Amino acid sequence: MEPDLFTAAAEDRQEKDPSSSPLAVRMRPRTLDEVVGQQHLLKPGSPLRRLVGEAGGGPAGPSSVLLWGPPGIGKTTLAYVVSKATNKRFVELSAITAGVKEVRAVIDGARRAMGGHGKETVLFLDEIHRFSKAQQDSLLPAVENRWVTLIAATTENPYFSIISPLLSRSLLLTLEPLTDDDLRDLLRRAVTDERGLGGAVELPEEAEEHLLRIAGGDARRALTALEAGAGSALAKGEETITLQTLEESVDRAAVKYDRDGDQHYDVASALIKSIRGSDVDAALHYLARMIEAGEDPRFIARRLMISASEDIGLADPNALPTAVAAAQAVAMIGFPEAALTLSHATIALALAPKSNAATIAIQQAQADVRGGLAGPVPPHLRDGHYKGAAKLGHAQGYVYPHDVPGGIAAQQYAPDTIEGKRYYQPTRYGAEARYADVVERVRARLKGEQPE
Repeated sequence: MEPDLFTAAAEDRQEKDPSSSPLAVRMRPRTLDEVVGQQHLLKPGSPLRRLVGEAGGGPAGPSSVLLWGPPGIGKTTLAYVVSKATNKRFVELSAITAGVKEVRAVIDGARRAMGGHGKETVLFLDEIHRFSKAQQDSLLPAVENRWVTLIAATTENPYFSIISPLLSRSLLLTLEPLTDDDLRDLLRRAVTDERGLGGAVELPEEAEEHLLRIAGGDARRALTALEAGAGSALAKGEETITLQTLEESVDRAAVKYDRDGDQHYDVASALIKSIRGSDVDAALHYLARMIEAGEDPRFIARRLMISASEDIGLADPNALPTAVAAAQAVAMIGFPEAALTLSHATIALALAPKSNAATIAIQQAQADVRGGLAGPVPPHLRDGHYKGAAKLGHAQGYVYPHDVPGGIAAQQYAPDTIEGKRYYQPTRYGAEARYADVVERVRARLKGEQPE
């Protein structure tokens, strides 16, 4: 028997006893109009609309598509909608369990259905990034000759995980993260809809907000937590899912934290000030509060990068590379694993020696520029690469530093208006102590003096 997305037996059981299926399954949209989010992919005439037969293609039939996005934002849901709405054969495979043998069996069945009954086949392949190159190659003839219309889902960057020939034969559709408004609409629908909880319980605002925080943009996670909370409330004979009941059912405390209000800025400020004060334990506490409240990990990583330059600077030259690497890693992996990377960076920054010399230096330089202390560039530093520059005196008298012993030429670099200004005043903390010695020797050489 060919694998199928939803077998007849499962569908029959769900129709007779809807509560036998998880809430996330029961609330799957039946049509594209019920899909939450992803409106950029659902416009009239879009590939998905054409797959379900809402727009005639004529000689330009529906294209195979690759759905790319993080878990829980609707890839499988879209495939489900297509399976329910289309009059085509619909076959599902998972790259976790299927191999070349299964792929070839589906393709052979599709060719028979096309030749014998004129029936087109849609193949939904989940987790396609788990297929090897050879396994992906086995799809090419079927996709190229349109023996099957492929809907493939992946959570990994397809430019790295999908072979180029398959990419070129398919449309890449990028799914966007679900917003809080998207999830709020989904939760409220699940509470009232007969397919969901049918109004058996009420969901107050504070409990709803907690669900949005712990969901992290994942619709499946939001509905799973809602179902757990509703089950706990009904078991206690309650008609309202209180915050306490929800906390108990999902085993996660509601962090008092408003990502759009004062708490957002207060906790972020406390994190940075704890790092600045070298209190690693307090810094980790505030980091944990931000993570548990559902803060965007990229926001946290940006704050850490700023802290690395603002409060540490050259006292630990490795601080900024550590923060930048953390930000890059966070962007690639996301939560929950991103918590480990953010902890790594927070500990490193909190325990690093501190210096705000770089911060003060640029602030003072900017203040002088704003105050009008710009001044003309000294003639010997001006561009001398164009005809007539020499007649203007540009680049005349410039001493090439590499031509002198020590690589430092005694000449003026700053405009006359700020000559002698000392913006950078290094500390003696950490690695910056070395820069403190170096800068004094360099400044003396620039003035033509021989440092001691």
